[in-house]
Amino acid sequence: MKHILLVEDDLTYSRIVKTFLEKNGFKVQTAIKVKEAQQLFTSSKFDLIIADFRLPDGTGMELLQWSKANYPQTQVILITHYSDIRIAIKAMKLGAFEYITKPINPDELLATVNESLTSRVAEESAPNTISNPAPSTNTPKSETAGSSYVIGSSPEAEKLEKHIQVVAPTDLSVLVLGETGTGKEFISRRIHDLSPRHDGPFVAIDCGALPKELAGSELFGHVKGAFTGALENKTGHFEMANGGTIFLDEIGNLSYEVQIQLLRAIQERTIRKIGGNKEIKIDVRIIAATNDNLLIQAGDGHFREDLYHRLNEFTLSAIPLRSRKDDLEDFTAQFLAESNQRLNKNVKGFTSETWEIFLGYDWPGNLRELRNIIKRAVLLTSGELVEKEALPADIYEPAHGTGSQIGTTLSSGKNDLPSPKDYKSQWIEQEKELIQKVLQDTKFNKSKTARILKMDRKTLYSKMEKYGLD
Repeated sequence: MKHILLVEDDLTYSRIVKTFLEKNGFKVQTAIKVKEAQQLFTSSKFDLIIADFRLPDGTGMELLQWSKANYPQTQVILITHYSDIRIAIKAMKLGAFEYITKPINPDELLATVNESLTSRVAEESAPNTISNPAPSTNTPKSETAGSSYVIGSSPEAEKLEKHIQVVAPTDLSVLVLGETGTGKEFISRRIHDLSPRHDGPFVAIDCGALPKELAGSELFGHVKGAFTGALENKTGHFEMANGGTIFLDEIGNLSYEVQIQLLRAIQERTIRKIGGNKEIKIDVRIIAATNDNLLIQAGDGHFREDLYHRLNEFTLSAIPLRSRKDDLEDFTAQFLAESNQRLNKNVKGFTSETWEIFLGYDWPGNLRELRNIIKRAVLLTSGELVEKEALPADIYEPAHGTGSQIGTTLSSGKNDLPSPKDYKSQWIEQEKELIQKVLQDTKFNKSKTARILKMDRKTLYSKMEKYGLD
């Protein structure tokens, strides 16, 4: 019997979900706080954590990061309100298996739970190797290459694919720019699959999820006894990627010290394990990605400019979904086929009303949001076509929130807008003042401050350091 930890501070909601899962053959323990959940791991082993994002003493994101660092085999499903969609997408990048939105649909919850536990079993039984099949030479535009990559048919998509085809056969370092959810990792895999290194490993690392004190060890490895807890030698990701490609996502999150080590690895093509004195030769192609402006970070002293230029031998820009609506049909067809296969369904397509909603929506979570909405819709569809009722109401009845007000304010004064530089300086000053005020109001309780500001603690610490508030 699989053991689930449910972390939810709404006791009524928790009781309903617990009863439902137990009726479906699971053993369920509950907690209402992050610390309580962590303490339960000292006496019990869990196969799955289901955690609400908003908790009294922290967030589900914090629990996710803690569990991935200490119990990496335990899957995590995050419960969010639809307004937290961007946070949920970030959580998946940090290792969450999936997110589900309130109000929870029982069929969706049960399918997601079963899928996560099946995935865990598959991961444990799979050999500990990383490889990718050689790319097909006859890949259609709407099909995958190595993984779920959709080329698209819009002029923007064709231009991006042309640039990928040009750079893939070379050994140039590539910097992939773009918003969260635009498919930067898929672009990087596409480059790898079309390169002479396609038979070698493709190792993807989310630098934002690496604990600051362990980032060097994770990337370059360590020798036994290098630091407290280093009980045996560790092979780093660079060594694992030898002969292939390493993908460094959100590279702007690396500490300055690790940036120095990375620069040396690129220049010398050698690495040295933490605590070791032996130089290890590596043959690795580096692809980095970010949604930050690294040049601004370099100007602020948070990112090395020489490292930026080493990484930026060739730049690609992932296109936000709102700017490539002509490709929507290609993506929905791919994601529909994926969802049918994963959920053992046979949904044929979408009603005209559903399609109009898709075309009119702005897709702030980009491709990742589209994929998850389609999977949810397929699960809830009993007929051949996805109806409007299978979609989250928020995408066709958007709340009039702060974002739209800001957009109205900016557009109404478009004739005398300040320069982008003025906007940035104003934003930085306002953000600094806001963080400082909330810190004072909470008596420098960082968990509470992060919760009020709706950011994870790692981001808060980074901003406090940036603004000299620590």
